[in-house]
Amino acid sequence: MSKGARKKGPKPERKVKVRDVFVGQPFEGLAAEPELIALREFVPSATAKLSLANSDETVTLGTVLPMAAAAFVRSDGERFVGMQVQTRSSDISRDLGRSLRWVLDAKPGDVLGVPDTTSAPADGERLQDLLVPGAELEATLHTDFSWWLPEDADASGEVGLSLERANEAIMPTERLSPGAYWVLAGDKAHLRWVRPEPENLLLQALARLSAAGEIGLGDDSRYAGSFRAHGLLVPVWDLDPEAHAREWADGANELGARLEAALKSLDAEPLNAAERRSRDGLIGRQLTLR
Repeated sequence: MSKGARKKGPKPERKVKVRDVFVGQPFEGLAAEPELIALREFVPSATAKLSLANSDETVTLGTVLPMAAAAFVRSDGERFVGMQVQTRSSDISRDLGRSLRWVLDAKPGDVLGVPDTTSAPADGERLQDLLVPGAELEATLHTDFSWWLPEDADASGEVGLSLERANEAIMPTERLSPGAYWVLAGDKAHLRWVRPEPENLLLQALARLSAAGEIGLGDDSRYAGSFRAHGLLVPVWDLDPEAHAREWADGANELGARLEAALKSLDAEPLNAAERRSRDGLIGRQLTLR
């Protein structure tokens, strides 16, 4: 070795950066996609049992958990994953997958405040990896958040305060069909319907109904517009607030049948001039949910 030469050691391993890519349709490929979006975006208090692909454990999906936790295990051992939580990455499905994986190994009393993001984005399991893809989601709606606690348990401390605030914020909500929810928002009532079809096809079908005067749910209803949520379109109707949700059930079912027929008719019959004008009008009626 020449004078002044130094022995070179191994080069330090370079960390490979993994880009956190935004996923615009995070629940794509799951039959429960419309329900997941509804529970994420506008259903106040609801729970649903998850169908796990490779586990016999029982996990309950909840809209909102105590103190907005990502997941927790109740003192009686029931496991919960929250939908309406802060996301830490650009893929909601991956964040929820991390929470679901965490809760499977957690113990009674454990709480996950936010999804774990210590692993690279590409390493985390998504809901599509952990759930049965073809399983529907049967949501149970609640008038309050008492399901946070086991039966006969009393809320105290931070959980009690969180429960009180959450209960005060609930708006009366009922499920009319998969992805379709009636909500009484103060002096207004709405139907919000998360539809699984591609946006362009859905707008064409709605335009066909609109041009034919068949886009409503009956008297005292009005098509208000639509908004986008996680890659799907959510049409919204204004409804008579004096009528109860059950009074709109038949109208919603009939509208759903007309919409399905309109979707099928698009293959054989493109939109005519009047229907195209209706579509252009519908496109201009985009809503902001919040």
